[in-house]
Amino acid sequence: MTIRVFIDGAAGTTGIDIAERLARRDDLSLILLDDADRKNATARGDALAAADFAILCLPDDAAREAVALADARASTVRLIDASSAHRTAAGWTYGFAELRPGQRDAIRHATRVSNPGCYPTGFLALVAPLVARGLIPADYPYSVNAVSGYSGGGKALIDRFEAAGDIAYRAYALWPGHKHVPEMQHHAGLTHPPLFAPAVVNAFRGMVVDVPLPIGQFTGAPTADSLRAALADHYADAALVRVADTPSDGEILLRAHQAPSDVLELFVTGDQQQARLIARLDNLGKGASGACVQALNIMAELPETAGLRL
Repeated sequence: MTIRVFIDGAAGTTGIDIAERLARRDDLSLILLDDADRKNATARGDALAAADFAILCLPDDAAREAVALADARASTVRLIDASSAHRTAAGWTYGFAELRPGQRDAIRHATRVSNPGCYPTGFLALVAPLVARGLIPADYPYSVNAVSGYSGGGKALIDRFEAAGDIAYRAYALWPGHKHVPEMQHHAGLTHPPLFAPAVVNAFRGMVVDVPLPIGQFTGAPTADSLRAALADHYADAALVRVADTPSDGEILLRAHQAPSDVLELFVTGDQQQARLIARLDNLGKGASGACVQALNIMAELPETAGLRL
C-alpha cells in the first residue's frame, strides 16, 4: 500500500514544486483537490483525514487553521508545516535533520514537524554547531547579511521582479522584528536575537547567508581553520550538507539562472582575527520544498534523499 500525501496549498510556489516531485514517485500517492475545493474547509478536512501525511504550504494563519481542522477530525495525519507558524512552537519538531545529534530520529518519530525557513537554514547550519561545541559564544550579538533570489517572496514578488525588469537589489526588513529572527535565536541557543539584514537580488533562485565574526575577540582563540574543521566533522555523514573549500578565485556566486539543488554548501574564510561563515543554498530547495520532501522521507522511513536533487 502506497503512502498517501495531501499538500494543503498546492497552488503556491513551494506546493507546486513539492507536488511535481512527489508525482514522479511510485512509493507515494497524492490526494488532490479540485480548484473549487482548495479553500473549502470540509474538503480540506476530508483530505487531511484520509492522508497519512500532509504538507502545509500555506500562510501562517491558514496553517494554524489547517492544524485545527486536523484536530477537529481527530485525524492521525502526520503534519509537515512549511510556514513559519510553528518553528518555535511547543509540540512541534524542528525539521532540520542535520542540525544536531538526534534530530533525524526526532523527526522520524514526530507527528508534527515544522520546516525550517530558508535564511535560518543557512544561518543555523553555520552557527548552531559551533555554539554547541563552545567554539563561538552563545552571548555574542551576531549579524546576518544575506541575499536571496526573488522566488523566495512568492508569486507577488516574482511578478514584481519580472514585470519591472530593472530591479537589481531590494533591501527589506529594515526594522527589527522579522519572523525568521526568533527561529534563528531559538535553535542556535543564542542569548540575543541576531541582527538580520536580508536582501533580494535579480536572480530567480539561490541564496547566500554570510555571518562575519571577530574571532580574535573570542575566548579560546578559534581560527577560521578550526571552525571549518568543526563544521566538516559535524556534517561528515550528511548527504545534503557539504563543507567546501573557498574557491581559489575568492568568489562565491549566485547566477541569474541558478540550477535547482537540494544541497547546502558551507564555507569558512578568514584567519586568526576575523572569519566569515558563508552558506549557499537554493531557497526553493534545501530552503523550502527540498527540506519538506527530506522530512517526509525520514518520517515515512523511505530513503532520505529520494526525490531530491544532489
